[in-house]
Amino acid sequence: MRDVAARAGVSPKTVSNVINGVVFVRPETRERVEAAVEELQYVPNLSARGLRNGRTGAIALAFPDISMEYSAEMLDQFIEVAHEKGWSVQLEQTGKRPEREGELLSRGREHLVDGLILNPVNLESSAIVGADTLPPVVVIGEVEQDLVDHVALDSVAAAREMTEHLLGLGHERIAVIGAPGPTFDTATARARTTGYHQALDAAGIARDPRLELVADEWVQDDGGRAILRALDAGVEIDAVFAYTDSMAVGVLSALSSRGIRVPDDLSVAGFDDVASGRFSSPPLTTVSFDKRAFAEVTLSLLAERIADRSLPPRAVVIEHLVVPRASTRQS
Repeated sequence: MRDVAARAGVSPKTVSNVINGVVFVRPETRERVEAAVEELQYVPNLSARGLRNGRTGAIALAFPDISMEYSAEMLDQFIEVAHEKGWSVQLEQTGKRPEREGELLSRGREHLVDGLILNPVNLESSAIVGADTLPPVVVIGEVEQDLVDHVALDSVAAAREMTEHLLGLGHERIAVIGAPGPTFDTATARARTTGYHQALDAAGIARDPRLELVADEWVQDDGGRAILRALDAGVEIDAVFAYTDSMAVGVLSALSSRGIRVPDDLSVAGFDDVASGRFSSPPLTTVSFDKRAFAEVTLSLLAERIADRSLPPRAVVIEHLVVPRASTRQS
C-alpha cells in the first residue's frame, strides 16, 4: 500500500479509502490511485485487513429468484459495483425458502459477512421483522418498512404512469398480469395494482376484477397462459400491462399463436426494461430505471451502515421512466 501511495503521490490512508470505498475521495485522486494499483498489480490482503478491522471483505446478496432475467441483470450490476468497492459477494435465493433470510442474518451477526442486501417478497415473511438484533442490512424492492435502510422504485407511481400512458392512447379495457391473488401475493404485486387502480379511478373508469389476472409465477409461460385464459373466457381486453417484461414477452408469444396482432389488435406493455423486451418483436413499451444507479446507491448505503451502525434508517427512491416502444398503439 505504501508503494501504491508513493506512485500516486498520496498518503497510504488515501489508498485505503479508495480500496475500501467507504470514504469519499475526489475523482482525480481516485483515478491516480487506481492507475497506480493497476501498474503495480497491487492486491489487498483481505485476511490481514480483516484481522485489523474485524471485517471479512464479503457481503451477502439475496434475490427471490436468481433465474429471472431481471434478477440476472440486477446481479450483474451489484457484483460489478461491489467488486469496485473491494467486496466479494455471496449469492442466495430466498423466494421459495424465506427462512434463508434468517440464515443470512445469522451470518451477519456472526461476522461471516460484513453486511447484507435482502429483497423480501413481502414484509410478513421477512426475517427482519421481530429480529432481536440486525447486522448491517439494506432492503431493496417494494417491501415498505422503517427497520433498516431501503432502496426501491416507486412502483405505485410507475404502475399508475404506465396505466395512464395506455389510457392516453385510447385504451379502456386494460388487463394487468401479476395481480395479487390466492396463489401469488407479494409487495410488488400489491404496489403495482394500487398504481393501476389509482389511474383507473382518476380517469373515471370502473374497475373490473376480470381484468386483474393472477400469474402463479412471474415468468413468460405464466404470462402467456394468463392472457389466453382471459381471452378464452370472453373477457374484453384492448391492452395488457404485465408487471414484468418477462411476462409481457410471454404475452406477445401467446397472442402471436392466436393470430392476434400487437399493437394493431391489442397493445402490450411491461416493467423492468430487460434485454428480451428491448429485442422482442415488437419491442416492448416498459418502465425503465438505471440499474447501475440502483446498485451504486444500495451499496453506498451498506458501506455507510457498516462504518456506522448508529445511523437512522434511510430510504432512497430510484427514478423511473415510461419508455414507449412499438408494442403499444401510437398516440
